[in-house]
Amino acid sequence: MTYSIIVPVFNRPDEVDELLESLCQQTVRDFEVVVVEDGSEKTCKDVCDKYHGKLDLKYFAKKNSGPGQSRNYGAERAKGEYLIVLDSDVVLPENYLKAVDDELRKKPCDAFGGPDQAHESFSETQKAINYSMTSFFTTGGIRGGKKKLDKFYPRSFNMGIRRDVYLRLGGFSKMRFGEDIDFSIRIFKAGYHCRLFPDAWVWHKRRTDMKKFFRQVYNSGIARINLYKLYPDSLKLVHMLPMVFTVGVILLFLMACFGRIMMVYGNPEHFYSWYWFVIASLAPIILYSLLIFTHSAIINRSLPIGFISIGAAFVQLMGYGFGFIEAWWKRCVLKKDIFQAFEKSFYE
Repeated sequence: MTYSIIVPVFNRPDEVDELLESLCQQTVRDFEVVVVEDGSEKTCKDVCDKYHGKLDLKYFAKKNSGPGQSRNYGAERAKGEYLIVLDSDVVLPENYLKAVDDELRKKPCDAFGGPDQAHESFSETQKAINYSMTSFFTTGGIRGGKKKLDKFYPRSFNMGIRRDVYLRLGGFSKMRFGEDIDFSIRIFKAGYHCRLFPDAWVWHKRRTDMKKFFRQVYNSGIARINLYKLYPDSLKLVHMLPMVFTVGVILLFLMACFGRIMMVYGNPEHFYSWYWFVIASLAPIILYSLLIFTHSAIINRSLPIGFISIGAAFVQLMGYGFGFIEAWWKRCVLKKDIFQAFEKSFYE
């Protein structure tokens, strides 16, 4: 068997149903599916039972230990030459496995990953969040785009690796978040060849509202510092830009507030000077918002999505930035170890 598709799942039976249905439509059929139920209260066993006979599917239920350890659990029971790790909230186009197969036949590699896109059926908020997570103007293109500021690191929502390499490296760590980047870093450091398969993309639902999205990117900011403490050379300029953006936005707003106070309580003769000071302070934020709105509206062919993308971009950058700053303060300034600073980031 060539491919084993490993899907950890936690309380998401409806999403698993959509993913399994899309796997039934694949034009390449040389694969098995390993679903690992990670201590769910709302299981997907009945959903998986529907696909017996349609897919070579194995279903396992285990105690909750997090997505990384659940992937490892599935990998130990998989038979394929290549392991493909997918999140339960993705849906595959019918030529996904063919794109993977074509790339491996053309130029074999040890590990790979693909980008993600928003499906037409996604809500406007989901499409805006997808834009903010994939645009060059927000993430620098490091999540799978062809234009990027850093080399490509596979992410666990769409990642493939030779089974023997996976087992040799010990799979994913016990980190609660950032475990996929940790694994990708170890792949590179071990000297294995990893590359982007641009045509092996998936539809990725991501978070459905801004509150959940903020928590996701906040945790990613924390994870980046935790990864830096493990691998000092892994921290690049592109990873620090959200923090710079966050500090910059806060300073610009404070400057604008100060200017507004001076307009009201300062010398009346200097009113217009302070007025232009406020405008100048807010101008970078306004111009960036216009850039995001215009680019997203054109890509998504929707003015409402363009507007929502402004909020999604600020949530994405500042959420990550706040998490990055908190982790930097606790880990680098206060010198706390990872368990003292973020015990909940790990599973027992």
